[in-house]
Amino acid sequence: MRRAALAVISLLAAAAPLAAQDPQPAPLTLQQAEQMALQNHPLIQAAQYGADAARQAVRETRAPYFPTAFGSVTGADAESGSRIAAGGLNNPIIFNRFSTGVTIGQLLTDFGRTHALVQSSSLVAQAQEAGVGGRRADVILGVDRAYFSVLRAEAVQRVAQDTVEARQLVVDQVTALAASGLKSSLDVSFANVNLSEAKLLLAQAEGDTRGSLANLATALGGSQTVTYALAEEPLPPPLPTDAAALVAEALRDRPDVAAERFTAQAAAKLADAEHDLLLPSIAAVGTFGATPYPQAGIEDRYAAVGVNVNVPLSNGGLFAARHAEALFRAKAESQRARDVENRVSRDVQLAWLNARTAFQRLGLTDQLFDQASQALDLAQQRYNLGLSSIIELSQAQLNKTQAQLAQASAKYEYQAERAALQYQIGAIR
Repeated sequence: MRRAALAVISLLAAAAPLAAQDPQPAPLTLQQAEQMALQNHPLIQAAQYGADAARQAVRETRAPYFPTAFGSVTGADAESGSRIAAGGLNNPIIFNRFSTGVTIGQLLTDFGRTHALVQSSSLVAQAQEAGVGGRRADVILGVDRAYFSVLRAEAVQRVAQDTVEARQLVVDQVTALAASGLKSSLDVSFANVNLSEAKLLLAQAEGDTRGSLANLATALGGSQTVTYALAEEPLPPPLPTDAAALVAEALRDRPDVAAERFTAQAAAKLADAEHDLLLPSIAAVGTFGATPYPQAGIEDRYAAVGVNVNVPLSNGGLFAARHAEALFRAKAESQRARDVENRVSRDVQLAWLNARTAFQRLGLTDQLFDQASQALDLAQQRYNLGLSSIIELSQAQLNKTQAQLAQASAKYEYQAERAALQYQIGAIR
Protein backbone atom coordinates (compact mmCIF):
# COMPACT_ATOMS: atom_id res chain seq x y z
CA MET A 1 0.00 0.00 0.00
CA ARG A 2 2.87 2.32 0.82
CA ARG A 3 4.50 1.61 -2.53
CA ALA A 4 1.23 2.25 -4.38
CA ALA A 5 0.69 5.53 -2.54
CA LEU A 6 4.24 6.66 -3.30
CA ALA A 7 3.76 5.77 -6.98
CA VAL A 8 0.57 7.85 -7.18
CA ILE A 9 2.24 10.79 -5.46
CA SER A 10 5.20 10.54 -7.84
CA LEU A 11 2.90 10.54 -10.88
CA LEU A 12 1.00 13.56 -9.61
CA ALA A 13 4.23 15.40 -8.89
CA ALA A 14 5.50 14.64 -12.39
CA ALA A 15 2.23 15.72 -14.01
CA ALA A 16 2.03 19.04 -12.16
CA PRO A 17 4.88 20.76 -14.08
CA LEU A 18 3.42 19.52 -17.34
CA ALA A 19 0.02 21.01 -16.50
CA ALA A 20 1.66 24.32 -15.58
CA GLN A 21 3.40 24.62 -18.94
CA ASP A 22 2.03 27.12 -21.42
CA PRO A 23 0.01 25.66 -24.30
CA GLN A 24 1.84 25.14 -27.55
CA PRO A 25 1.43 28.04 -30.01
CA ALA A 26 -0.88 27.39 -32.93
CA PRO A 27 0.93 26.77 -36.24
CA LEU A 28 0.24 29.37 -38.91
CA THR A 29 1.43 29.80 -42.51
CA LEU A 30 1.37 33.01 -44.49
CA GLN A 31 -1.41 31.73 -46.75
CA GLN A 32 -3.52 30.77 -43.75
CA ALA A 33 -2.96 34.20 -42.22
CA GLU A 34 -4.06 35.92 -45.44
CA GLN A 35 -7.22 33.83 -45.70
CA MET A 36 -8.02 34.48 -42.06
CA ALA A 37 -7.72 38.23 -42.59
CA LEU A 38 -9.85 38.16 -45.75
CA GLN A 39 -12.63 36.41 -43.83
CA ASN A 40 -12.50 38.41 -40.61
CA HIS A 41 -11.15 41.90 -41.27
CA PRO A 42 -13.84 44.57 -40.72
CA LEU A 43 -12.44 46.92 -43.37
CA ILE A 44 -13.07 44.32 -46.09
CA GLN A 45 -16.61 43.76 -44.88
CA ALA A 46 -17.22 47.52 -44.77
CA ALA A 47 -15.95 47.90 -48.33
CA GLN A 48 -18.18 45.04 -49.48
CA TYR A 49 -21.23 46.66 -47.89
CA GLY A 50 -20.36 49.89 -49.69
CA ALA A 51 -20.22 48.02 -53.00
CA ASP A 52 -23.59 46.40 -52.26
CA ALA A 53 -25.08 49.84 -51.59
CA ALA A 54 -23.67 51.15 -54.89
CA ARG A 55 -25.35 48.30 -56.77
CA GLN A 56 -28.67 49.29 -55.23
CA ALA A 57 -28.11 52.83 -56.49
CA VAL A 58 -28.00 51.40 -60.02
CA ARG A 59 -31.45 49.93 -59.45
CA GLU A 60 -32.66 53.31 -58.23
CA THR A 61 -31.54 55.14 -61.36
CA ARG A 62 -32.95 52.39 -63.59
CA ALA A 63 -36.41 52.64 -61.99
CA PRO A 64 -37.81 55.24 -64.48
CA TYR A 65 -37.59 52.59 -67.22
CA PHE A 66 -40.50 50.79 -65.54
CA PRO A 67 -44.08 51.96 -64.97
CA THR A 68 -45.22 53.30 -61.63
CA ALA A 69 -48.62 52.53 -60.19
CA PHE A 70 -50.46 53.61 -57.08
CA GLY A 71 -53.96 53.13 -55.76
CA SER A 72 -56.24 55.80 -54.33
CA VAL A 73 -59.31 55.90 -52.14
CA THR A 74 -61.10 59.23 -51.98
CA GLY A 75 -64.25 60.34 -50.23
CA ALA A 76 -65.83 63.78 -50.08
CA ASP A 77 -68.84 65.32 -48.37
CA ALA A 78 -69.78 68.64 -49.93
CA GLU A 79 -72.24 71.29 -48.87
CA SER A 80 -75.14 71.37 -51.30
CA GLY A 81 -74.75 74.02 -53.98
CA SER A 82 -71.34 75.15 -52.72
CA ARG A 83 -68.37 76.17 -54.86
CA ILE A 84 -64.64 76.55 -54.12
CA ALA A 85 -64.06 80.24 -54.66
CA ALA A 86 -60.42 80.77 -53.54
CA GLY A 87 -57.14 78.91 -53.43
CA GLY A 88 -56.14 78.48 -57.07
CA LEU A 89 -57.27 77.90 -60.62
CA ASN A 90 -59.27 74.70 -60.49
CA ASN A 91 -62.70 73.26 -61.06
CA PRO A 92 -64.68 74.79 -58.22
CA ILE A 93 -67.53 72.27 -58.26
CA ILE A 94 -67.32 69.57 -55.56
CA PHE A 95 -69.58 66.54 -55.21
CA ASN A 96 -70.50 64.04 -52.57
CA ARG A 97 -68.69 60.81 -53.52
CA PHE A 98 -66.64 57.82 -52.46
CA SER A 99 -64.29 56.40 -55.12
CA THR A 100 -61.42 53.98 -55.54
CA GLY A 101 -58.98 53.84 -58.46
CA VAL A 102 -55.52 53.07 -59.81
CA THR A 103 -53.14 55.44 -61.60
CA ILE A 104 -50.30 54.21 -63.82
CA GLY A 105 -47.50 56.36 -65.17
CA GLN A 106 -44.71 55.52 -67.59
CA LEU A 107 -41.81 57.62 -68.82
CA LEU A 108 -41.70 57.40 -72.60
CA THR A 109 -38.47 59.30 -73.19
CA ASP A 110 -36.31 61.96 -71.62
CA PHE A 111 -33.90 61.95 -74.57
CA GLY A 112 -31.07 60.05 -72.86
CA ARG A 113 -30.94 61.57 -69.37
CA THR A 114 -32.01 58.39 -67.55
CA HIS A 115 -29.66 56.32 -69.70
CA ALA A 116 -26.75 58.58 -68.77
CA LEU A 117 -27.68 58.41 -65.09
CA VAL A 118 -27.79 54.61 -65.22
CA GLN A 119 -24.35 54.52 -66.86
CA SER A 120 -22.97 56.91 -64.25
CA SER A 121 -24.31 54.88 -61.33
CA SER A 122 -23.06 51.65 -62.94
CA LEU A 123 -19.57 53.11 -63.20
CA VAL A 124 -19.75 54.24 -59.57
CA ALA A 125 -20.69 50.68 -58.62
CA GLN A 126 -17.71 49.34 -60.59
CA ALA A 127 -15.47 51.83 -58.80
CA GLN A 128 -16.80 50.54 -55.48
CA GLU A 129 -16.12 46.95 -56.54
CA ALA A 130 -12.58 47.92 -57.47
CA GLY A 131 -12.35 49.60 -54.07
CA VAL A 132 -13.16 46.26 -52.45
CA GLY A 133 -10.23 44.75 -54.36
CA GLY A 134 -8.02 47.59 -53.19
CA ARG A 135 -9.07 47.09 -49.60
CA ARG A 136 -8.35 43.36 -49.87
CA ALA A 137 -4.88 44.18 -51.18
CA ASP A 138 -4.31 46.63 -48.31
CA VAL A 139 -5.30 44.01 -45.76
CA ILE A 140 -3.13 41.29 -47.32
CA LEU A 141 -0.14 43.63 -47.45
CA GLY A 142 -0.67 44.47 -43.79
CA VAL A 143 -0.78 40.77 -42.95
CA ASP A 144 2.40 40.06 -44.92
CA ARG A 145 4.28 42.89 -43.25
CA ALA A 146 3.08 41.90 -39.78
CA TYR A 147 3.91 38.23 -40.47
CA PHE A 148 7.49 38.96 -41.54
CA SER A 149 7.83 41.47 -38.71
CA VAL A 150 7.06 38.70 -36.20
CA LEU A 151 9.58 36.36 -37.86
CA ARG A 152 12.18 39.11 -37.80
CA ALA A 153 11.49 39.91 -34.12
CA GLU A 154 11.76 36.24 -33.20
CA ALA A 155 15.06 35.94 -35.11
CA VAL A 156 16.41 39.01 -33.29
CA GLN A 157 15.28 37.52 -29.99
CA ARG A 158 17.16 34.30 -30.73
CA VAL A 159 20.28 36.32 -31.52
CA ALA A 160 19.86 38.24 -28.28
CA GLN A 161 19.45 35.03 -26.32
CA ASP A 162 22.59 33.54 -27.90
CA THR A 163 24.45 36.77 -27.16
CA VAL A 164 23.47 36.63 -23.49
CA GLU A 165 24.63 33.02 -23.23
CA ALA A 166 27.95 33.75 -24.99
CA ARG A 167 28.70 36.78 -22.85
CA GLN A 168 27.69 34.94 -19.69
CA LEU A 169 30.30 32.34 -20.60
CA VAL A 170 32.92 35.09 -20.99
CA VAL A 171 31.95 36.56 -17.62
CA ASP A 172 32.33 33.16 -15.98
CA GLN A 173 35.75 32.62 -17.59
CA VAL A 174 37.06 36.09 -16.77
CA THR A 175 35.75 35.86 -13.20
CA ALA A 176 37.55 32.53 -12.75
CA LEU A 177 40.77 33.96 -14.21
CA ALA A 178 40.50 37.03 -12.00
CA ALA A 179 40.03 34.81 -8.95
CA SER A 180 43.28 33.06 -9.93
CA GLY A 181 45.03 36.41 -10.34
CA LEU A 182 45.41 36.01 -14.10
CA LYS A 183 43.02 38.84 -15.00
CA SER A 184 42.20 42.11 -13.33
CA SER A 185 38.92 43.21 -11.80
CA LEU A 186 38.67 45.76 -14.63
CA ASP A 187 38.30 42.88 -17.08
CA VAL A 188 35.52 41.46 -14.92
CA SER A 189 33.77 44.84 -14.91
CA PHE A 190 33.97 45.14 -18.71
CA ALA A 191 32.65 41.61 -19.15
CA ASN A 192 29.74 42.33 -16.81
CA VAL A 193 28.95 45.54 -18.70
CA ASN A 194 28.84 43.59 -21.94
CA LEU A 195 26.55 41.01 -20.33
CA SER A 196 24.22 43.73 -19.08
CA GLU A 197 24.04 45.22 -22.58
CA ALA A 198 23.14 41.80 -23.96
CA LYS A 199 20.39 41.39 -21.37
CA LEU A 200 19.01 44.81 -22.31
CA LEU A 201 19.04 43.72 -25.94
CA LEU A 202 17.17 40.55 -25.01
CA ALA A 203 14.53 42.48 -23.03
CA GLN A 204 14.02 44.84 -25.96
CA ALA A 205 13.78 41.92 -28.38
CA GLU A 206 11.18 40.17 -26.22
CA GLY A 207 9.11 43.36 -26.10
CA ASP A 208 9.39 43.78 -29.87
CA THR A 209 8.20 40.21 -30.36
CA ARG A 210 5.14 40.77 -28.23
CA GLY A 211 4.42 44.02 -30.05
CA SER A 212 4.77 42.31 -33.43
CA LEU A 213 2.32 39.61 -32.37
CA ALA A 214 -0.17 42.31 -31.34
CA ASN A 215 0.22 43.96 -34.76
CA LEU A 216 -0.33 40.60 -36.44
CA ALA A 217 -3.54 40.04 -34.45
CA THR A 218 -4.87 43.42 -35.62
CA ALA A 219 -3.85 42.71 -39.21
CA LEU A 220 -5.78 39.43 -39.03
CA GLY A 221 -8.91 41.34 -38.03
CA GLY A 222 -8.95 40.28 -34.38
CA SER A 223 -8.63 42.09 -31.08
CA GLN A 224 -6.94 39.42 -28.95
CA THR A 225 -3.20 38.78 -29.22
CA VAL A 226 -2.52 35.12 -30.00
CA THR A 227 0.89 33.47 -30.02
CA TYR A 228 1.49 31.61 -33.27
CA ALA A 229 4.24 29.30 -34.47
CA LEU A 230 4.87 30.98 -37.81
CA ALA A 231 6.18 28.92 -40.69
CA GLU A 232 9.16 30.15 -42.70
CA GLU A 233 8.44 31.30 -46.25
CA PRO A 234 10.79 30.56 -49.16
CA LEU A 235 12.55 33.47 -50.79
CA PRO A 236 10.67 34.86 -53.81
CA PRO A 237 12.09 34.56 -57.34
CA PRO A 238 14.71 37.02 -58.60
CA LEU A 239 13.71 40.57 -59.40
CA PRO A 240 13.30 41.76 -63.00
CA THR A 241 16.15 43.88 -64.29
CA ASP A 242 13.91 46.82 -65.20
CA ALA A 243 10.87 48.42 -63.57
CA ALA A 244 9.20 49.52 -66.83
CA ALA A 245 7.25 46.29 -67.26
CA LEU A 246 6.20 46.45 -63.60
CA VAL A 247 4.87 49.98 -64.05
CA ALA A 248 2.79 48.89 -67.05
CA GLU A 249 1.45 45.95 -65.04
CA ALA A 250 0.51 48.22 -62.16
CA LEU A 251 -1.35 50.69 -64.41
CA ARG A 252 -3.27 47.75 -65.84
CA ASP A 253 -4.01 45.76 -62.67
CA ARG A 254 -3.99 48.11 -59.66
CA PRO A 255 -7.54 48.25 -58.22
CA ASP A 256 -7.17 51.83 -57.05
CA VAL A 257 -6.19 52.93 -60.57
CA ALA A 258 -9.22 51.13 -61.97
CA ALA A 259 -11.47 52.69 -59.30
CA GLU A 260 -10.24 56.20 -60.12
CA ARG A 261 -10.80 55.63 -63.83
CA PHE A 262 -14.34 54.40 -63.19
CA THR A 263 -14.98 57.42 -60.98
CA ALA A 264 -13.80 59.80 -63.71
CA GLN A 265 -16.00 58.07 -66.31
CA ALA A 266 -18.96 58.20 -63.91
CA ALA A 267 -18.46 61.95 -63.44
CA ALA A 268 -18.39 62.43 -67.24
CA LYS A 269 -21.68 60.49 -67.63
CA LEU A 270 -23.26 62.55 -64.87
CA ALA A 271 -22.28 65.69 -66.77
CA ASP A 272 -24.07 64.28 -69.83
CA ALA A 273 -27.15 63.61 -67.74
CA GLU A 274 -27.14 67.13 -66.35
CA HIS A 275 -26.90 68.50 -69.90
CA ASP A 276 -30.00 66.48 -70.85
CA LEU A 277 -32.02 68.38 -68.25
CA LEU A 278 -32.39 71.06 -70.93
CA LEU A 279 -34.28 68.58 -73.15
CA PRO A 280 -38.03 67.81 -72.86
CA SER A 281 -39.41 64.67 -71.27
CA ILE A 282 -42.49 62.74 -72.40
CA ALA A 283 -44.55 60.53 -70.08
CA ALA A 284 -47.86 58.70 -70.36
CA VAL A 285 -50.36 58.47 -67.54
CA GLY A 286 -53.56 56.50 -67.20
CA THR A 287 -56.12 56.16 -64.44
CA PHE A 288 -59.27 54.13 -63.90
CA GLY A 289 -61.57 53.28 -61.04
CA ALA A 290 -65.08 53.03 -59.68
CA THR A 291 -67.36 55.33 -57.68
CA PRO A 292 -69.81 53.15 -55.77
CA TYR A 293 -71.41 56.20 -54.16
CA PRO A 294 -71.50 58.86 -56.89
CA GLN A 295 -73.31 62.16 -57.15
CA ALA A 296 -76.56 61.92 -59.05
CA GLY A 297 -75.98 62.23 -62.77
CA ILE A 298 -72.33 61.05 -62.68
CA GLU A 299 -71.20 57.64 -63.93
CA ASP A 300 -70.13 55.08 -61.36
CA ARG A 301 -66.96 54.24 -63.34
CA TYR A 302 -64.21 56.42 -64.73
CA ALA A 303 -61.13 55.98 -66.93
CA ALA A 304 -58.73 58.34 -68.67
CA VAL A 305 -55.36 58.30 -70.42
CA GLY A 306 -53.07 61.11 -71.40
CA VAL A 307 -49.59 62.17 -72.40
CA ASN A 308 -47.54 64.81 -70.62
CA VAL A 309 -44.79 66.69 -72.42
CA ASN A 310 -42.60 68.80 -70.13
CA VAL A 311 -40.45 71.38 -71.86
CA PRO A 312 -38.05 73.41 -69.67
CA LEU A 313 -38.29 77.05 -70.60
CA SER A 314 -36.70 79.04 -67.82
CA ASN A 315 -35.61 78.36 -64.25
CA GLY A 316 -33.09 81.10 -63.60
CA GLY A 317 -30.19 79.19 -65.19
CA LEU A 318 -30.44 76.28 -62.74
CA PHE A 319 -30.02 73.52 -65.32
CA ALA A 320 -27.17 75.31 -67.09
CA ALA A 321 -25.36 75.78 -63.76
CA ARG A 322 -25.87 72.13 -62.82
CA HIS A 323 -24.40 71.04 -66.14
CA ALA A 324 -21.42 73.38 -65.77
CA GLU A 325 -20.80 72.15 -62.21
CA ALA A 326 -20.92 68.49 -63.28
CA LEU A 327 -18.61 69.23 -66.21
CA PHE A 328 -16.00 70.88 -64.00
CA ARG A 329 -16.21 68.00 -61.50
CA ALA A 330 -15.68 65.53 -64.34
CA LYS A 331 -12.58 67.42 -65.43
CA ALA A 332 -11.32 67.42 -61.84
CA GLU A 333 -11.82 63.64 -61.60
CA SER A 334 -9.94 63.18 -64.86
CA GLN A 335 -6.97 65.07 -63.45
CA ARG A 336 -7.13 63.04 -60.24
CA ALA A 337 -6.97 59.88 -62.31
CA ARG A 338 -3.82 61.20 -64.01
CA ASP A 339 -2.32 62.01 -60.61
CA VAL A 340 -3.05 58.49 -59.34
CA GLU A 341 -1.33 56.99 -62.38
CA ASN A 342 1.72 59.22 -61.84
CA ARG A 343 1.95 58.29 -58.16
CA VAL A 344 1.54 54.59 -58.92
CA SER A 345 4.39 54.80 -61.43
CA ARG A 346 6.60 56.44 -58.80
CA ASP A 347 5.61 53.98 -56.06
CA VAL A 348 6.35 50.96 -58.25
CA GLN A 349 9.83 52.24 -59.09
CA LEU A 350 10.57 53.00 -55.44
CA ALA A 351 9.31 49.57 -54.35
CA TRP A 352 11.46 47.92 -57.00
CA LEU A 353 14.54 49.85 -55.83
CA ASN A 354 13.85 49.01 -52.18
CA ALA A 355 13.45 45.33 -53.00
CA ARG A 356 16.68 45.30 -55.01
CA THR A 357 18.54 47.00 -52.17
CA ALA A 358 17.13 44.51 -49.67
CA PHE A 359 18.23 41.64 -51.91
CA GLN A 360 21.77 43.01 -52.07
CA ARG A 361 21.82 43.20 -48.27
CA LEU A 362 21.29 39.43 -48.08
CA GLY A 363 24.75 38.66 -49.44
CA LEU A 364 26.42 41.60 -47.73
CA THR A 365 25.13 40.65 -44.27
CA ASP A 366 26.33 37.08 -44.76
CA GLN A 367 29.82 38.38 -45.57
CA LEU A 368 29.68 40.76 -42.61
CA PHE A 369 28.73 37.95 -40.24
CA ASP A 370 31.54 35.69 -41.48
CA GLN A 371 34.10 38.46 -41.07
CA ALA A 372 32.80 39.45 -37.63
CA SER A 373 32.91 35.81 -36.48
CA GLN A 374 36.50 35.43 -37.63
CA ALA A 375 37.45 38.71 -35.95
CA LEU A 376 35.85 37.56 -32.69
CA ASP A 377 37.69 34.25 -32.79
CA LEU A 378 41.00 36.04 -33.27
CA ALA A 379 40.19 38.57 -30.55
CA GLN A 380 39.26 35.76 -28.16
CA GLN A 381 42.53 33.95 -28.87
CA ARG A 382 44.59 37.12 -28.45
CA TYR A 383 42.82 37.89 -25.18
CA ASN A 384 43.37 34.35 -23.88
CA LEU A 385 47.07 34.67 -24.70
CA GLY A 386 47.28 38.05 -22.99
CA LEU A 387 48.08 39.87 -26.23
CA SER A 388 45.09 42.24 -26.13
CA SER A 389 42.81 43.93 -23.66
CA ILE A 390 39.19 43.26 -22.77
CA ILE A 391 38.27 46.36 -24.80
CA GLU A 392 39.35 44.71 -28.04
CA LEU A 393 37.37 41.57 -27.15
CA SER A 394 34.31 43.64 -26.22
CA GLN A 395 34.43 45.49 -29.53
CA ALA A 396 34.70 42.20 -31.42
CA GLN A 397 31.69 40.83 -29.50
CA LEU A 398 29.71 43.96 -30.31
CA ASN A 399 30.61 43.71 -34.00
CA LYS A 400 29.47 40.11 -34.18
CA THR A 401 26.21 40.88 -32.40
CA GLN A 402 25.46 43.70 -34.83
CA ALA A 403 26.33 41.44 -37.77
CA GLN A 404 24.02 38.73 -36.41
CA LEU A 405 21.20 41.23 -36.02
CA ALA A 406 21.69 42.52 -39.56
CA GLN A 407 21.81 38.98 -40.94
CA ALA A 408 18.69 37.94 -39.01
CA SER A 409 16.76 40.98 -40.26
CA ALA A 410 17.90 40.99 -43.89
CA LYS A 411 15.89 37.96 -45.02
CA TYR A 412 12.59 39.13 -43.59
CA GLU A 413 13.12 42.71 -44.71
CA TYR A 414 13.65 41.44 -48.25
CA GLN A 415 10.48 39.34 -48.08
CA ALA A 416 8.53 42.32 -46.74
CA GLU A 417 9.87 44.53 -49.55
CA ARG A 418 8.90 41.92 -52.14
CA ALA A 419 5.40 41.83 -50.67
CA ALA A 420 5.26 45.62 -50.97
CA LEU A 421 6.36 45.36 -54.60
CA GLN A 422 3.66 42.77 -55.31
CA TYR A 423 1.15 45.16 -53.79
CA GLN A 424 2.36 48.10 -55.86
CA ILE A 425 2.02 46.22 -59.16
CA GLY A 426 -1.45 44.95 -58.30
CA ALA A 427 -0.48 41.29 -57.96
CA ILE A 428 -2.00 41.02 -54.48
CA ARG A 429 -5.76 40.48 -54.63
